[in-house]
Order: sequence, then C-alpha cells, then structure tokens
Amino acid sequence: MKTLYMATATNHDGREGHVSSDDGILDLDLGKPGSGEDKTNPEQLFAAAYAASYGSALKAAAGNQNIDLGDFTVTASVELGTNEEGEQQLSLTLDSYLPGVDVETGEELVDEAYELCPFSRATMDNMDVTLNLLLDEE
Repeated sequence: MKTLYMATATNHDGREGHVSSDDGILDLDLGKPGSGEDKTNPEQLFAAAYAASYGSALKAAAGNQNIDLGDFTVTASVELGTNEEGEQQLSLTLDSYLPGVDVETGEELVDEAYELCPFSRATMDNMDVTLNLLLDEE
C-alpha cells in the first residue's frame, strides 16, 4: 500500500479515559456509551469518521457520473451489541440523503460509494452494514 496519510491517536484508560492525536487537534475525554455523561465515546467517533469517509466516496461516485449531489447528507448510526457468544460487536446503518436524485441513480451511487469507501472496505464481511437511500418525496 502506498501511504497517502497516517493518523495517530493515543488512548489512556480505555472507554472512560482520554484520547488525543499526535498533532493535538483531537483531544477528548471519553465516556461510557449511555452513561449520560457529557463526553463522546468510541462509537460516536467511529460513526463520525465513517459518515465523513462514506460522504466523500458518494461525492466521488457522483463525480464519476457527472452528477452534482447538491446538499446531500450521510448519517452513520453505529450500534454496540453482543453476538451469540456474548462478545461485543458493532453494526452500522448508513442513511444517504440524496435530494434531486432518482431511485435507480441513487441506488447505483450508494452501492458504488460502499465499494469506494476505505472504511467500508476495512469493515466488509466483519460487521453488519445496512445501506439506506433517502430521497425527496415526489
């Protein structure tokens, strides 16, 4: 692999600790999911990163077809649960809102973006992912 960029972050004390990037831009206290604390958690960070990466992949897929997506959004919802063996596991839902795009084109873009997105390729066959296409009502 030819490296284009490398991000480095260090965590202290796990889920209820602190995480920071080597450049100091990311510098956050962490809280346990569902605790009610005013702190982020790993699942929120993963959802934010995945939504951004997948959004860029959607733009690239649209660009391949000379389509302007306009004011589109991607919402990533990460669920933390347990599998049959009681091990913690993640699942993900990606809601892609593509205003002004027809169903057929939208489905093509969502599928192509999933193939292009580095987060999708990294997690493919490792977690359940649901892709939803949201369009304007006509």
